[in-house]
Amino acid sequence: MNAAYACDPATSKGRRVPEEESHFRSCFQRDRDRIIHASAFRRLKHKTQVFVEHEGDYYRTRLTHSIEVAQVARTIAGALHLNTELTEAVALAHDLGHPPFGHTGEDTLHALMKGYGGFDHNAQAIKIVTSLEQHYADFDGLNLTWEALEGIAKHNGPVVGELPVALATYDALHDLELDTHASAEAQVAALSDDIAYNNHDLHDGLRAGLFTDADIQALPIVGAAYAQVDDAYPNLDVERRRHEALRRVFGVMVADVIETSQTLLETSAATSARDIRMLGRPVIKFSSQVWKDLQAIRHFLFTQMYRAPSVMQKRAEVSQIIEDLFPLFLNHPDKMPENWYAMTRNLDESATARVVSDYISGMTDRFALLEHLRLHPSG
Repeated sequence: MNAAYACDPATSKGRRVPEEESHFRSCFQRDRDRIIHASAFRRLKHKTQVFVEHEGDYYRTRLTHSIEVAQVARTIAGALHLNTELTEAVALAHDLGHPPFGHTGEDTLHALMKGYGGFDHNAQAIKIVTSLEQHYADFDGLNLTWEALEGIAKHNGPVVGELPVALATYDALHDLELDTHASAEAQVAALSDDIAYNNHDLHDGLRAGLFTDADIQALPIVGAAYAQVDDAYPNLDVERRRHEALRRVFGVMVADVIETSQTLLETSAATSARDIRMLGRPVIKFSSQVWKDLQAIRHFLFTQMYRAPSVMQKRAEVSQIIEDLFPLFLNHPDKMPENWYAMTRNLDESATARVVSDYISGMTDRFALLEHLRLHPSG
């Protein structure tokens, strides 16, 4: 049985376009299912986290990452008696707005869009699920519930100050209460993202040869996990030892979030999902010690992986691809497919730039590389 502060599908604020409810699926389950069937979700298969999609079959893509986040999120939500279906929906959708080439692509596109309102992947995810997905007869987007949209928009916390254009545009039509915290379910999705990428980036970095098992045994949490494996399974082969250790790291982070958050929820005096939003502070957190340990792991990954010479070289190469494509499409929108070109007719430069940004951000790594080769054959 879910807790009183969990989001209840029976009391959902509903969808912007009213629909008849399903007899056998809750509204949050339908949200999750619509996200899974979205074109943008399928494209995550060929979008990367750190490595470019074609560099290796075993590196995580945005799709495998999203599935891992959803699995962690569902586990934590279940343990905390939250709504697992809403949690899973937000987790699966959290990366829909990412452009090709991971954070490098986002940084590059944001810089190119600086004069036109910038680019933000969370805001882009809202634009995708509210307008850019165009498959349903009665509405653009996926017509998700208010709770799912809120979770996508502000799972990392309240959104204050100058809003990204895509988010401001939708919020003017459908108030997502951006100045409050999101539901506990959305907060779970956010921390599950942290858990998943800290763990799998260690695994991917090892596989890429950017650091060794010995290197990461100096890290908090990780070193203890390797020691436990060595005690229990002496002389285990390298791959099994690594897997056993990193799954223990995973377990430590998940257990810590559950234990810490359970205490925060119990002491919050919240009796509704609304109370959670109005607390003014998050209720899903790591303990202070594990949070400190994670900062050390993140610092290691930043210096040894995200800023490794081979990764930085690739960052420069893929940045150039987007830097070449953006002005080309902006000045010659007819180079885009006809349906995208049609959107730019009679638009000023700023509005055209947003169409170009939408088009490029929807590309997979593979398609961006092919488009660049087609349009810049000597590049």
